[in-house]
Amino acid sequence: MAGEPDWVPAGVDTRRANIARLYDYLLGGSHNFLADQDLGRALAAVEPDVRAIARANRAFGGRAVRFLGAAGIRQFLDIGSGIPTEGNVHEVAQRADRDARVVYADIDPVAIAHSRTILAGRENAAIIEGDLREPEKILAHDDTRRLVDFSQPTGLLLVSVLHYVADADDPWGAVATLRDALAPGSYLVLCHWTAEGKPAVVQAVGKVFNRSVATQSHARSRAEIMGLFGDFELVEPGLVHIPLWRPDSPADVPRDPSRFWCLAGVARKSLPVRRGVHRGSRSARDQ
Repeated sequence: MAGEPDWVPAGVDTRRANIARLYDYLLGGSHNFLADQDLGRALAAVEPDVRAIARANRAFGGRAVRFLGAAGIRQFLDIGSGIPTEGNVHEVAQRADRDARVVYADIDPVAIAHSRTILAGRENAAIIEGDLREPEKILAHDDTRRLVDFSQPTGLLLVSVLHYVADADDPWGAVATLRDALAPGSYLVLCHWTAEGKPAVVQAVGKVFNRSVATQSHARSRAEIMGLFGDFELVEPGLVHIPLWRPDSPADVPRDPSRFWCLAGVARKSLPVRRGVHRGSRSARDQ
């Protein structure tokens, strides 16, 4: 498109707001356009905490990756990764181990283009074009297979992406396909919009968002979000509002955490129980 910055991929319609670019705007980034900015301002008029929620969401992802790194996870699959900003998954993961491997997947051309620029020359990280609604294609992609050994524990990140998948597209089935591909000892990191605590505000935000962006948003109940974890076991503190998930400092927890109307959790795929050994026995605990 004539007059667009040279980093805009061909065919990108900058006149309509986009999820990845909106998020970039809310985080204070520069890879967004007037339509994204207008939507961000409209959302802030309905929900003054919208920027704080975006920052809290980003911070949760970083804390979760640090937690997984401390648990020994050295390979990550981040679906719906968005436009790169400071503190990317590969940066956080590689502080724990410089050989940690990361595959990012997104459907936004701007997010993909910028990720490729940032990851140029990095053998242990890659970006692929991938749609969460087609998990088999993400799992089978050459770069995924090159960097992720699914016979070993993996960190799967689905941070603020599932609320953009409609019920008709069966997000529970898509996540189940991904969970089934993971080895025991793997983790699922998840953050999702919910109307719990602020139903009127979340409904108003959804209306503003959905009239401006082609991909619609879908807030879900706690029970529906819990269902996405399947039989994975939630680690402490469970499924909570994002500021409550292992905060770096008590000062980071607001007086009313429900202001941040996303629920977040991390869950682990259990190791198989050996025959003849009960889960409560010493040998099972020490595995």
